[in-house]
Amino acid sequence: MGRFALRRLGFLFLTLLLTSIIIFSVTQFLPGDVARILLPRDASEEAIAAKREDLGLNRSALVQYGSWIKGFIVGDWGTSFAWDIPVRPRVIEGLINSLMLAAVALVLAIPLSIGLGVWAGLAEGRWPDHLISLISLSLVGLPEFVTGVLLIEWLAQRLRWLPAISSIEPGSSFVEALPFLILPALTATFVLLAYLVRLTRAEVIEQLNRPYVRTAVLKGLSWPTVVFRHVLRNALLPTITVLAISMGWLIGGLIVIENVFNYPGLGRLLLSAIDHRDFPLIQAIAMIIVLGVVLANFAADLLYALLNPRIRYD
Repeated sequence: MGRFALRRLGFLFLTLLLTSIIIFSVTQFLPGDVARILLPRDASEEAIAAKREDLGLNRSALVQYGSWIKGFIVGDWGTSFAWDIPVRPRVIEGLINSLMLAAVALVLAIPLSIGLGVWAGLAEGRWPDHLISLISLSLVGLPEFVTGVLLIEWLAQRLRWLPAISSIEPGSSFVEALPFLILPALTATFVLLAYLVRLTRAEVIEQLNRPYVRTAVLKGLSWPTVVFRHVLRNALLPTITVLAISMGWLIGGLIVIENVFNYPGLGRLLLSAIDHRDFPLIQAIAMIIVLGVVLANFAADLLYALLNPRIRYD
Protein backbone atom coordinates (compact mmCIF):
# COMPACT_ATOMS: atom_id res chain seq x y z
CA MET A 1 0.00 0.00 0.00
CA GLY A 2 2.89 2.36 0.77
CA ARG A 3 4.48 1.85 -2.65
CA PHE A 4 1.10 2.33 -4.29
CA ALA A 5 0.61 5.64 -2.44
CA LEU A 6 4.10 6.86 -3.37
CA ARG A 7 3.52 6.11 -7.05
CA ARG A 8 0.24 8.02 -6.98
CA LEU A 9 1.93 10.88 -5.15
CA GLY A 10 4.57 11.08 -7.88
CA PHE A 11 1.84 11.29 -10.53
CA LEU A 12 0.21 14.02 -8.43
CA PHE A 13 3.29 16.27 -8.52
CA LEU A 14 3.82 15.59 -12.23
CA THR A 15 0.20 16.50 -12.94
CA LEU A 16 0.49 19.74 -10.98
CA LEU A 17 3.68 20.68 -12.86
CA LEU A 18 2.15 20.05 -16.29
CA THR A 19 -1.11 21.83 -15.46
CA SER A 20 0.77 24.83 -14.08
CA ILE A 21 2.53 25.18 -17.44
CA ILE A 22 -0.79 24.87 -19.27
CA ILE A 23 -2.51 27.40 -17.00
CA PHE A 24 0.27 29.94 -17.43
CA SER A 25 0.36 29.41 -21.20
CA VAL A 26 -3.41 29.86 -21.54
CA THR A 27 -3.36 33.18 -19.68
CA GLN A 28 -0.65 34.43 -22.04
CA PHE A 29 -2.94 33.84 -25.02
CA LEU A 30 -6.02 35.55 -23.60
CA PRO A 31 -7.11 38.33 -25.98
CA GLY A 32 -6.62 41.94 -24.94
CA ASP A 33 -3.79 43.98 -23.47
CA VAL A 34 -4.05 44.13 -19.68
CA ALA A 35 -2.25 47.46 -19.52
CA ARG A 36 -4.72 49.01 -21.99
CA ILE A 37 -7.68 47.56 -20.11
CA LEU A 38 -6.55 48.98 -16.76
CA LEU A 39 -5.65 52.44 -18.06
CA PRO A 40 -8.06 55.07 -19.42
CA ARG A 41 -8.94 54.96 -23.11
CA ASP A 42 -6.91 58.08 -23.86
CA ALA A 43 -3.71 56.76 -22.20
CA SER A 44 -0.55 57.37 -24.18
CA GLU A 45 1.69 54.63 -25.52
CA GLU A 46 4.35 55.68 -22.99
CA ALA A 47 1.89 55.22 -20.13
CA ILE A 48 0.85 51.82 -21.46
CA ALA A 49 4.48 50.72 -21.78
CA ALA A 50 5.19 51.93 -18.24
CA LYS A 51 2.16 50.01 -16.95
CA ARG A 52 3.30 46.84 -18.69
CA GLU A 53 6.72 47.21 -17.11
CA ASP A 54 5.16 47.84 -13.69
CA LEU A 55 3.08 44.65 -14.03
CA GLY A 56 6.09 42.66 -15.24
CA LEU A 57 4.45 41.85 -18.58
CA ASN A 58 7.45 43.00 -20.58
CA ARG A 59 9.60 40.13 -19.29
CA SER A 60 10.01 36.88 -21.19
CA ALA A 61 7.35 34.18 -20.69
CA LEU A 62 9.90 31.82 -19.12
CA VAL A 63 10.96 34.42 -16.53
CA GLN A 64 7.32 35.25 -15.77
CA TYR A 65 6.46 31.55 -15.31
CA GLY A 66 9.43 30.92 -13.02
CA SER A 67 8.61 33.94 -10.88
CA TRP A 68 4.93 32.99 -10.69
CA ILE A 69 5.36 29.29 -9.82
CA LYS A 70 8.03 30.06 -7.22
CA GLY A 71 5.78 32.65 -5.60
CA PHE A 72 2.80 30.27 -5.66
CA ILE A 73 4.77 27.55 -3.88
CA VAL A 74 5.93 29.89 -1.08
CA GLY A 75 2.48 31.48 -0.72
CA ASP A 76 3.13 34.76 -2.54
CA TRP A 77 0.41 34.69 -5.20
CA GLY A 78 0.96 38.23 -6.39
CA THR A 79 -1.24 41.30 -6.51
CA SER A 80 -4.51 41.57 -8.38
CA PHE A 81 -4.21 43.65 -11.56
CA ALA A 82 -7.82 44.83 -11.37
CA TRP A 83 -8.27 45.53 -7.66
CA ASP A 84 -4.65 46.12 -6.57
CA ILE A 85 -4.99 43.83 -3.53
CA PRO A 86 -3.11 40.65 -2.55
CA VAL A 87 -4.47 37.67 -4.46
CA ARG A 88 -4.08 35.04 -1.76
CA PRO A 89 -6.63 36.37 0.81
CA ARG A 90 -9.20 36.91 -1.95
CA VAL A 91 -8.75 33.38 -3.29
CA ILE A 92 -8.80 31.81 0.18
CA GLU A 93 -12.05 33.60 0.97
CA GLY A 94 -13.63 32.30 -2.26
CA LEU A 95 -12.26 28.81 -1.59
CA ILE A 96 -13.78 28.70 1.90
CA ASN A 97 -17.15 29.75 0.48
CA SER A 98 -16.95 27.11 -2.28
CA LEU A 99 -15.98 24.42 0.24
CA MET A 100 -18.99 25.30 2.40
CA LEU A 101 -21.26 24.99 -0.63
CA ALA A 102 -19.59 21.74 -1.71
CA ALA A 103 -19.97 20.26 1.78
CA VAL A 104 -23.72 20.92 1.89
CA ALA A 105 -24.17 19.61 -1.68
CA LEU A 106 -22.27 16.39 -0.93
CA VAL A 107 -24.12 15.80 2.35
CA LEU A 108 -27.36 15.99 0.38
CA ALA A 109 -26.23 14.19 -2.77
CA ILE A 110 -24.25 11.19 -1.50
CA PRO A 111 -26.84 9.41 0.71
CA LEU A 112 -29.74 10.38 -1.57
CA SER A 113 -28.09 9.22 -4.80
CA ILE A 114 -26.69 6.01 -3.33
CA GLY A 115 -30.01 5.17 -1.65
CA LEU A 116 -32.04 5.78 -4.82
CA GLY A 117 -29.49 3.97 -6.98
CA VAL A 118 -29.49 0.89 -4.75
CA TRP A 119 -33.30 0.92 -4.59
CA ALA A 120 -33.55 1.13 -8.38
CA GLY A 121 -30.95 -1.63 -8.83
CA LEU A 122 -32.69 -3.99 -6.40
CA ALA A 123 -36.06 -3.26 -8.05
CA GLU A 124 -34.82 -3.68 -11.62
CA GLY A 125 -37.71 -3.74 -14.10
CA ARG A 126 -40.35 -2.77 -11.53
CA TRP A 127 -42.08 0.58 -10.93
CA PRO A 128 -39.49 2.03 -8.46
CA ASP A 129 -36.77 1.42 -11.03
CA HIS A 130 -38.78 3.06 -13.82
CA LEU A 131 -39.73 6.05 -11.67
CA ILE A 132 -36.19 6.69 -10.38
CA SER A 133 -34.72 6.27 -13.87
CA LEU A 134 -37.27 8.71 -15.32
CA ILE A 135 -36.47 11.32 -12.67
CA SER A 136 -32.69 10.96 -13.07
CA LEU A 137 -32.94 11.19 -16.87
CA SER A 138 -35.06 14.34 -16.53
CA LEU A 139 -32.45 15.91 -14.24
CA VAL A 140 -29.66 15.11 -16.74
CA GLY A 141 -31.44 17.20 -19.36
CA LEU A 142 -31.98 20.24 -17.12
CA PRO A 143 -29.19 22.87 -17.18
CA GLU A 144 -28.06 24.23 -13.82
CA PHE A 145 -29.49 27.69 -14.41
CA VAL A 146 -32.96 26.24 -15.20
CA THR A 147 -32.96 24.16 -12.01
CA GLY A 148 -31.74 27.16 -10.02
CA VAL A 149 -34.42 29.48 -11.40
CA LEU A 150 -37.14 26.90 -10.70
CA LEU A 151 -35.96 26.49 -7.10
CA ILE A 152 -35.87 30.27 -6.63
CA GLU A 153 -39.38 30.57 -8.06
CA TRP A 154 -40.91 27.89 -5.83
CA LEU A 155 -38.92 27.80 -2.60
CA ALA A 156 -37.97 31.48 -2.41
CA GLN A 157 -40.63 33.50 -4.26
CA ARG A 158 -43.81 31.48 -3.72
CA LEU A 159 -43.24 29.56 -0.50
CA ARG A 160 -40.73 32.05 0.95
CA TRP A 161 -38.88 29.28 2.78
CA LEU A 162 -35.38 30.33 1.74
CA PRO A 163 -33.59 33.49 0.54
CA ALA A 164 -33.42 33.84 -3.25
CA ILE A 165 -29.98 35.47 -3.22
CA SER A 166 -26.96 33.84 -1.55
CA SER A 167 -24.76 36.91 -1.08
CA ILE A 168 -23.21 35.97 2.25
CA GLU A 169 -21.15 38.48 4.20
CA PRO A 170 -17.35 38.10 4.14
CA GLY A 171 -16.11 36.04 7.07
CA SER A 172 -19.51 34.45 7.75
CA SER A 173 -19.41 31.21 9.72
CA PHE A 174 -20.91 28.01 8.36
CA VAL A 175 -23.95 28.29 10.65
CA GLU A 176 -24.56 31.90 9.59
CA ALA A 177 -24.20 31.03 5.91
CA LEU A 178 -26.27 27.80 5.99
CA PRO A 179 -29.68 29.34 5.08
CA PHE A 180 -28.06 30.96 2.04
CA LEU A 181 -26.34 27.72 1.01
CA ILE A 182 -29.38 25.46 0.72
CA LEU A 183 -30.77 26.64 -2.64
CA PRO A 184 -27.45 26.60 -4.55
CA ALA A 185 -26.54 23.31 -2.82
CA LEU A 186 -29.86 21.79 -3.91
CA THR A 187 -29.16 22.90 -7.48
CA ALA A 188 -25.73 21.24 -7.40
CA THR A 189 -27.26 18.17 -5.75
CA PHE A 190 -29.70 17.67 -8.63
CA VAL A 191 -26.81 17.84 -11.10
CA LEU A 192 -24.83 15.21 -9.17
CA LEU A 193 -27.90 13.10 -8.47
CA ALA A 194 -28.60 12.51 -12.13
CA TYR A 195 -25.25 10.82 -12.75
CA LEU A 196 -24.65 9.12 -9.41
CA VAL A 197 -28.07 7.44 -9.28
CA ARG A 198 -27.69 5.88 -12.72
CA LEU A 199 -24.10 4.82 -12.04
CA THR A 200 -25.00 3.21 -8.71
CA ARG A 201 -28.03 1.48 -10.23
CA ALA A 202 -25.98 0.00 -13.07
CA GLU A 203 -23.24 -1.23 -10.74
CA VAL A 204 -25.72 -2.79 -8.29
CA ILE A 205 -27.43 -4.68 -11.12
CA GLU A 206 -24.07 -5.90 -12.42
CA GLN A 207 -22.94 -7.09 -8.98
CA LEU A 208 -26.25 -8.87 -8.30
CA ASN A 209 -25.59 -11.04 -11.35
CA ARG A 210 -22.13 -12.09 -10.16
CA PRO A 211 -21.57 -15.68 -8.94
CA TYR A 212 -20.42 -14.59 -5.48
CA VAL A 213 -23.93 -13.27 -4.73
CA ARG A 214 -25.51 -16.67 -5.45
CA THR A 215 -22.81 -18.32 -3.37
CA ALA A 216 -23.49 -16.01 -0.43
CA VAL A 217 -27.23 -16.70 -0.62
CA LEU A 218 -26.69 -20.47 -0.82
CA LYS A 219 -24.43 -20.28 2.24
CA GLY A 220 -27.41 -18.96 4.19
CA LEU A 221 -26.48 -15.29 4.53
CA SER A 222 -29.44 -12.95 4.93
CA TRP A 223 -30.36 -10.76 1.96
CA PRO A 224 -29.55 -7.45 3.78
CA THR A 225 -26.11 -8.86 4.67
CA VAL A 226 -25.48 -9.87 1.06
CA VAL A 227 -26.52 -6.44 -0.21
CA PHE A 228 -24.84 -4.17 2.33
CA ARG A 229 -21.71 -6.18 3.10
CA HIS A 230 -20.88 -7.63 -0.31
CA VAL A 231 -22.82 -6.02 -3.18
CA LEU A 232 -22.46 -2.41 -2.06
CA ARG A 233 -18.76 -2.73 -1.32
CA ASN A 234 -18.08 -3.65 -4.95
CA ALA A 235 -20.83 -1.55 -6.55
CA LEU A 236 -19.64 1.71 -4.98
CA LEU A 237 -16.07 1.50 -6.28
CA PRO A 238 -16.78 3.42 -9.54
CA THR A 239 -18.96 5.85 -7.60
CA ILE A 240 -15.95 6.84 -5.48
CA THR A 241 -14.05 7.94 -8.59
CA VAL A 242 -17.03 9.93 -9.87
CA LEU A 243 -17.41 11.60 -6.47
CA ALA A 244 -13.74 12.62 -6.55
CA ILE A 245 -14.21 14.25 -9.94
CA SER A 246 -17.41 15.85 -8.69
CA MET A 247 -15.56 17.29 -5.71
CA GLY A 248 -13.21 19.11 -8.03
CA TRP A 249 -16.19 20.41 -10.01
CA LEU A 250 -17.88 21.56 -6.82
CA ILE A 251 -14.80 23.49 -5.70
CA GLY A 252 -14.39 25.64 -8.77
CA GLY A 253 -16.75 24.63 -11.52
CA LEU A 254 -19.99 26.04 -10.12
CA ILE A 255 -19.72 29.22 -12.19
CA VAL A 256 -23.31 29.03 -13.46
CA ILE A 257 -24.84 28.19 -10.09
CA GLU A 258 -22.81 30.80 -8.22
CA ASN A 259 -23.85 33.47 -10.71
CA VAL A 260 -27.53 32.52 -10.58
CA PHE A 261 -27.54 32.88 -6.80
CA ASN A 262 -24.91 35.66 -6.64
CA TYR A 263 -22.81 33.41 -4.40
CA PRO A 264 -19.23 34.60 -3.74
CA GLY A 265 -17.37 31.37 -4.46
CA LEU A 266 -14.31 30.51 -6.53
CA GLY A 267 -16.27 30.01 -9.75
CA ARG A 268 -17.81 33.48 -9.67
CA LEU A 269 -14.48 35.00 -8.70
CA LEU A 270 -12.80 33.24 -11.65
CA LEU A 271 -15.36 34.62 -14.08
CA SER A 272 -14.81 38.14 -12.74
CA ALA A 273 -11.03 37.71 -13.03
CA ILE A 274 -11.34 36.60 -16.66
CA ASP A 275 -13.51 39.62 -17.46
CA HIS A 276 -10.81 41.93 -16.07
CA ARG A 277 -7.87 39.97 -17.59
CA ASP A 278 -6.54 39.65 -14.03
CA PHE A 279 -3.75 37.15 -14.72
CA PRO A 280 -2.49 36.62 -11.13
CA LEU A 281 -6.03 35.98 -9.91
CA ILE A 282 -6.88 33.67 -12.83
CA GLN A 283 -3.68 31.65 -12.35
CA ALA A 284 -4.10 31.30 -8.58
CA ILE A 285 -7.75 30.22 -8.83
CA ALA A 286 -7.01 27.75 -11.63
CA MET A 287 -4.14 26.20 -9.65
CA ILE A 288 -6.33 25.86 -6.54
CA ILE A 289 -9.04 24.16 -8.59
CA VAL A 290 -6.51 21.78 -10.16
CA LEU A 291 -5.01 21.08 -6.74
CA GLY A 292 -8.46 20.26 -5.38
CA VAL A 293 -9.21 17.89 -8.26
CA VAL A 294 -5.82 16.17 -8.01
CA LEU A 295 -6.05 15.72 -4.23
CA ALA A 296 -9.62 14.42 -4.49
CA ASN A 297 -8.53 11.87 -7.10
CA PHE A 298 -5.52 10.91 -4.97
CA ALA A 299 -7.82 10.27 -2.01
CA ALA A 300 -10.16 8.29 -4.28
CA ASP A 301 -7.26 6.14 -5.52
CA LEU A 302 -6.23 5.33 -1.96
CA LEU A 303 -9.78 4.52 -0.89
CA TYR A 304 -10.28 2.47 -4.06
CA ALA A 305 -7.14 0.47 -3.28
CA LEU A 306 -8.23 -0.11 0.31
CA LEU A 307 -11.62 -1.43 -0.79
CA ASN A 308 -10.23 -3.49 -3.67
CA PRO A 309 -6.80 -5.05 -2.88
CA ARG A 310 -6.38 -6.16 -6.51
CA ILE A 311 -5.86 -2.54 -7.52
CA ARG A 312 -2.81 -1.99 -5.33
CA TYR A 313 -1.38 -5.41 -6.10
CA ASP A 314 -1.59 -4.71 -9.83
